[in-house]
Formats: sequence, C-alpha cells, structure tokens
Amino acid sequence: MSVTTLHRPTHRDALGLLESAFGDGRMVTVFGRCRVEYDGRASSSLGPGDRLVVCKPDGTVLVHTDENRKPVNWQPPGCVHRASVRDGRLRIRSERSSPNERLDVGFERIEQATAYEVTDRSDLRLTGSEEDLRGRILDDPELVEPGFVPTATERETTAGPVDVFGEDDAGRPVVVELKRRRVGPSAASQLRRYVEAVEEEFPDEGVRGLLVAPSVTDRAAALLDELDLEFVPAEPPESAAPE
Repeated sequence: MSVTTLHRPTHRDALGLLESAFGDGRMVTVFGRCRVEYDGRASSSLGPGDRLVVCKPDGTVLVHTDENRKPVNWQPPGCVHRASVRDGRLRIRSERSSPNERLDVGFERIEQATAYEVTDRSDLRLTGSEEDLRGRILDDPELVEPGFVPTATERETTAGPVDVFGEDDAGRPVVVELKRRRVGPSAASQLRRYVEAVEEEFPDEGVRGLLVAPSVTDRAAALLDELDLEFVPAEPPESAAPE
C-alpha cells in the first residue's frame, strides 16, 4: 500500500495533497483543529476542536473526536469531495444532490494529512502506471475513440496539466484525463475543471472531456453524465507480479 503523509503541513501543501488524492481515488485522513458545518435535511454546527476527518473514495466522509466509536458528523457514500483554501485555511467540502446535503470542515490548524492508495484483497491484480496507460494511448489513439489524434501530453492549463490533449475526428478539442485504477466522483470533478480551463482558450469550439480508467463508481458515472463528460474503459498494461 502506498502512503503519503505530511506532518504539520501548510494549508496550501495540504490542499495539493488532497486535490491529487481525491482525483486519484485515494483514501484521505486529516487530523487537526477544525470547525464543522452541516446543511441539508437539518442544520448543525460544531465549534473548534481537535478532530480526525476520513474521506473515502466512494464518497463517504467521517468526522471523529477522541471519544466514542461513532463519528460526530458523517456523509454516506455517493458524495463528492472537494478541497480549497479560503482565507488561508484548508476547507474540505463533501456534498451530494439527492438528497441535497453538504458537510463543510474548516481547519484552523493541520497536524497531519495522509493519502492512502488502498487495494482491496478481492482485487490483487497489479497494473501499470498512468504513464504506461498514456503510452498505450499514444501508441494506439483509437483506444480513446476512432479518429482521435493526440497533439500534446501534460499540456498546461489554468487548472493544471492535462494528461493527453488532442482533437476528435470533427476537429473539436479533447481533454483526456487518465486514471490507472477504479475512481470515484472526484475524478469527474477534476476533469470538469480541466475542460472549463480549456474552454477559456477555445470558446465555442465544443471542448470534450474524456475520463479513461479501468472503471468508475456508480456515483462517478452519474456525475460524468450530469457534467456532459464521457468515460472510456481502459487499463494500463499489467505489471509483473512480485515473487
């Protein structure tokens, strides 16, 4: 299992880790002093306190204190996690549309932020990296779709670098986001940010966004459809299993 941990990170450094982890479908834990606000079927507010926040790739979020086994706040699977820095402080927002619910956690101080690449025992097949997947697509662009022509990799945008950029058979710009494992709704949100950034450069040209990954969760599929984005199933080459 791959683990990345930041001890007493700046809020900006923690944001970078969380954005990457949410996009890659990793599990995240953040421990620090925070406030918690919930709005949905009811409303609640927790003042400052030291708490552990757990964000899972399926959309679950749990907020724990140092007491009891149940979280003091939580959101069920199917939510979308987003991270931002407002007024110099990290904020994690988890929300869903059916029913309409939102959980906001605002950190005053961060002691530790960790991202885990978790592999369930039911899925022990080893696959290659996103770089391997990109190599497959560059060697055979029709893995994306017939007529796709890649023109750049790691193309810079205001939202960050696009994995593969190209054109479809109608000449429309295409943003391709690559993931090497099953992903949740955060990957769809990440792709949408890239598409919006490219739309600023190519207004009125019908920019398309394609998420290429082995599979996506049901919530991710629904969000892709809602955002008018597309999913293409593809896997990186398999790596040799360790002896």
